[in-house]
Amino acid sequence: MSSQMKTNKRILALDILRGVTIAGMIMVNNPGTWGHIYAPLRHAEWNGLTPTDLVFPFFMFIMGISTYISLKKYNFEFSHAAAMKILKRTIIIFLIGLAIGWFSKFCYYWTNPSEGIGFGAQLWESVWTFDRIRILGVMQRLALCYGATAIIALTMKHRHIPYLIATLLIGYFILLICGNGFAYNETNVLSIVDRAILTPAHMYKDNGIDPEGLLSTIPSIAHVLLGFCVGRMMLDGNKAQSREELLNSHLIKLFLIGTILTFAGFLLSYGCPINKKIWSPTFVLTTCGLASSFLALLIWIIDVKGYKKWSTFFEAFGINPLFMYVLGGVLGILFGSIRFPWGEASISIHGFLYKIILMPVFGETGGSLAYALLFVAINWCIGYQLYKRKIYIKI
Repeated sequence: MSSQMKTNKRILALDILRGVTIAGMIMVNNPGTWGHIYAPLRHAEWNGLTPTDLVFPFFMFIMGISTYISLKKYNFEFSHAAAMKILKRTIIIFLIGLAIGWFSKFCYYWTNPSEGIGFGAQLWESVWTFDRIRILGVMQRLALCYGATAIIALTMKHRHIPYLIATLLIGYFILLICGNGFAYNETNVLSIVDRAILTPAHMYKDNGIDPEGLLSTIPSIAHVLLGFCVGRMMLDGNKAQSREELLNSHLIKLFLIGTILTFAGFLLSYGCPINKKIWSPTFVLTTCGLASSFLALLIWIIDVKGYKKWSTFFEAFGINPLFMYVLGGVLGILFGSIRFPWGEASISIHGFLYKIILMPVFGETGGSLAYALLFVAINWCIGYQLYKRKIYIKI
């Protein structure tokens, strides 16, 4: 019973951090207007790091720890059942990402039809967008990194994984140096490969750089593997420890790892800039380090001090993370697509909330932030109902 209590407390801190990142991802993806974004909610234009640049890598770090926990029941031994579960989960998450992209295109073309076309032509134009749908994205990256990490964890001795992480990051850095990988244009090797394989029609439009592109998936896998190794360091060999010893062990290890990785990332950034869009090796080190330190802080607040009441808000996001992220994406699309009459024209739900209600009160930038916070609250209302009824939606 004592062991179970310890595990639950550790998982609660992990759920809270997962919830914070999901809420953050939903918030930064849904400002009132992209023309007036509250400064901390902007991504770095190229090199550098903003608070917004932390939410996605934090979630991937947590996914690495969660992968360690989920694979423990297989004793980290490769089997047909384990392989099929990993493959199924990877494919489903990838397809969900594609489906969100398709749904966004469908709603856009349905609400903005070409002039002079009939209902049938409009429907076909809205449905058949596969020739220009983006292939990769956030969910697709999560799927690929989860699948690769899980297979590696079941087929490689865990003491060798840190060497694989170092090999992936060093090899990727060499690729960036030799392939003009720090250039923010189409001469970048990442852009060249993505345009050759994915083609521009299926890429994110940003100077030819797709932030979830093919080659940048390499350091992303190393990123999740780092989270896996941190999970292993935290949980291995703690069975005989008391509750206090276990918590102190977690805190010391996480703070130590966090300090080393963060310091290494910033120190090496003089030769290898921290860059989210290419997922540079220093971006991996720095964000994993900060995530480790933040998780230690949450364990101290929740488990050591027992301050848990504030965490209910984020726990509602953390217990169903992928569902909540997909919900945020779908609601964001619908809020921008569903229109109703307003004056002599029509207005979307998004436009009504931002332009009519929030912007006159808070101004353009303040209203944009207020809309993002309101949108998170709307998502939370749905997530909280699932949380209250103990409904867990798993893939």
